[in-house]
Amino acid sequence: MKTKAASRSPSATRRDFLKTSAALVGTAALGRLSIEQSAHAAGNGAIRIGLIGCGGRGTGAAINAMNAGRDVRLAGLADIFDERLQSSRAQLEKAKPDQVELKDAHCFVGFDAWQKLIASDVDVVLIAAASHFHPPMLKAAIEAGKHVFCEKPHGIDIPGVKISMAAAEQAKAKGLSLVSGLCWRYDPGVRETMSRIHDGAIGDIVAIQENYLSSPYIVRERRPGQGEMEYQMWNWYHFNWLSGDQTAQQLIHSIDKSSWALRDQPPRRVYGMGGRQTALDPQYGDQFDHHAVVFEYDNGVRVFGFTRDQTDCHRDTNDYIFGTKGRCNLLAGRIEGETNWQYGPRRENMYDLEHKALFDAIRAGRPIHNGHYMCLSSALAIAAQIACYTGAILTWEDVWKSKRSFALPRYGWDVEPPVKPGPDGRYPAPLQGSAEYEKWLI
Repeated sequence: MKTKAASRSPSATRRDFLKTSAALVGTAALGRLSIEQSAHAAGNGAIRIGLIGCGGRGTGAAINAMNAGRDVRLAGLADIFDERLQSSRAQLEKAKPDQVELKDAHCFVGFDAWQKLIASDVDVVLIAAASHFHPPMLKAAIEAGKHVFCEKPHGIDIPGVKISMAAAEQAKAKGLSLVSGLCWRYDPGVRETMSRIHDGAIGDIVAIQENYLSSPYIVRERRPGQGEMEYQMWNWYHFNWLSGDQTAQQLIHSIDKSSWALRDQPPRRVYGMGGRQTALDPQYGDQFDHHAVVFEYDNGVRVFGFTRDQTDCHRDTNDYIFGTKGRCNLLAGRIEGETNWQYGPRRENMYDLEHKALFDAIRAGRPIHNGHYMCLSSALAIAAQIACYTGAILTWEDVWKSKRSFALPRYGWDVEPPVKPGPDGRYPAPLQGSAEYEKWLI
C-alpha cells in the first residue's frame, strides 16, 4: 500500500480539527435566541417550514417536522423535478391537511428552486436534496437566518465538509438551531445503551464492527427522452458526484455510531478495499457495490466497517462493540459480560424525535447544535471512500487536506455531467491505485 508522507503530525492535524469544531460539540442547548430570532411568522406563534428535496426522505422529514407540534406549518417546497414536488405536495396535504399552508407561488422548481425557498418567509429549512448540494444549501440557509434540519451526509468531499463546518459555526454565532439527519443519535434505546457504554459497562472499548450489508438502494431506470444530466439527477443515489457512494449514504450511519462510542475523536489513520462485482448495469452508475474499511485510533482501538449493496446476499445492519469487560449489540440494546443488561421500553420514532428536539429548542429559545459530530462523521465517510478507492493507507492529515471537489461551475439541464457512460452503456467505476490517489490527494 502506498503511504503519503505528511509534513505535520497526524496528532497535530486531529487537534486542529477538534479546535476548529470545538464550538460545535454535542447537542446541548446553547444560549438564548433574541426576541427577533425567536418570533414566528406573522406573529401568530406558527413555525413556518420549507422543504428542499421532495423525494421519499424529504417528504418523510416534513411529516416528522409537523409531528413535532400543530404549530409547525409547511409553507414552501422546492425540487428540481416538478413531478416529485407535486407528488410530495399531495402526500403532505393528505397526511397533514390542517398544517399544510402551501401556495402555488411557494412551490419552486428547477436548479435555483432551493435559493428561492430560502429567500421566502420560512423560519426553518429542511434540507433533503441530492447530497451533492447539502453544503451550499446549508450555508445559504444559515446566512439567511434560518434554523435548519439537514439530512446526511453534510458533504461528499472535504471542501464540502469545510463549508458545512463554517456554516455550523455561523449558526452558533447567530443563535440558530442546526439538527443533523444522523438519526440514531436520537433513538432512545441507542442513547441509553451508549450512555452505559460510556459509563464503563463493557470496560474499555477494544474494537467495533460496523455492518451495513444491504441491497442496491432506490434504483431508477432511465426514462425515454431523458438527457444525461436529467437521468443522473433522477437516479442520483448511484452517481458518486451526487451521492458520495454508499460510504456516505449507508455506512455513514454506522461510522457515526462508532465515532459516538469513541467520543467523536478523529482516527489516526484509515485504509480499506472495495470494488464493483455484481452491480454492473447502467442504472447502478459508477459506484462500488462493496467496501471494507479500517479506522485506527491513537488508543489502539480499531473500527471495522463493511457495506455491501448486492442482491441475494446475507444482510445485516448492526453495530457490535467489544470491550475489556463485555460486548454490546447496539441496535438490540443488549450488553453481555460482567454486566448483563437489556433495554426494555418501547422504542419511539427516532425520526420524529430529532425534529421534536429541533422545534422544542426553537420554541424555548435554546438553540441545539449538532455541528461537530455531523461534520466529523461526514468526513469519516469520505475518508472511507478515499481509502477504498485509492488502496492507500491514509493519515487523518492526508484526508483532511484533500482538495478534490465535485462542485460544478454551473448547473442546468444543458450542463455535461462529470461522468459519462462507455460504449457498452455502463459507467466506469474508480480503479484503485496511483491514478485514483492523484485524483483525491495530489
